[in-house]
Amino acid sequence: MQQTARAPFLRRLLMKTGKKFLRWNNDFQTRHSLIATTPKIDNSAFDWVPLLENNWQEIRAELDDLLKNPEKIPSFHQISPDQKRISKGDNWKTFGFYVYGNRVDENCAICPKTAELIGAIPHMRTAMFSILQPHYHIVPHKGPTRAVVRAHLGLIVPKEKEKLWIRVDDQKLHWEEGKVVLFDDSYEHEVRNDTDELRAVLFLDIDRPMDKTGTLVNNLLFSLIKASPYIKQPLKNIAKWNQNNH
Repeated sequence: MQQTARAPFLRRLLMKTGKKFLRWNNDFQTRHSLIATTPKIDNSAFDWVPLLENNWQEIRAELDDLLKNPEKIPSFHQISPDQKRISKGDNWKTFGFYVYGNRVDENCAICPKTAELIGAIPHMRTAMFSILQPHYHIVPHKGPTRAVVRAHLGLIVPKEKEKLWIRVDDQKLHWEEGKVVLFDDSYEHEVRNDTDELRAVLFLDIDRPMDKTGTLVNNLLFSLIKASPYIKQPLKNIAKWNQNNH
């Protein structure tokens, strides 16, 4: 096998093996979690929730400025090719601020208030605007690990809320502008926007609160993930996109 052909093969093998390990590790994380491991998580589990909800309109204003030039916002799979099964065409756009603890300085400078607010959230790993076009379905999928909790702050929510939802396991959840929804994305989940309007949220991954043993193991896990192609490639792609589009 030539070197050029071997590299993508080894990367795919590493990704596949890593994801299997992370899902196996979910049982450990369940035993050591200090909060519920249910599909939906109550907002009272995190004391930073009011910070976002009380300042959501400032975040929305920065998003509105970005949306004046939507062609400068990449699709999810253009940044993270591993998402190509669930991100098609220009239907799911993302604007990243943090990628597993790596700050995207240029994007944070474009949205300084948003960057300031999310930077104040303890143990925040990933943050981005997630923009879903009308009549798009993000097919069922699972996140690779229970080590984080997923948060969505509703920023632009279509009027026909009953036609817009996220299903997490057997629970169907709805967004509201200015409100945070917390869930465990290691459960199967899918999103459907059957309205004529786009939906936008501030998308965050936060470290799951764990006991001492769980925290120790998760910190090691996070270090391995941060050094993996799963994270390094999106960071390179964001830098390249910004160089070509800003």
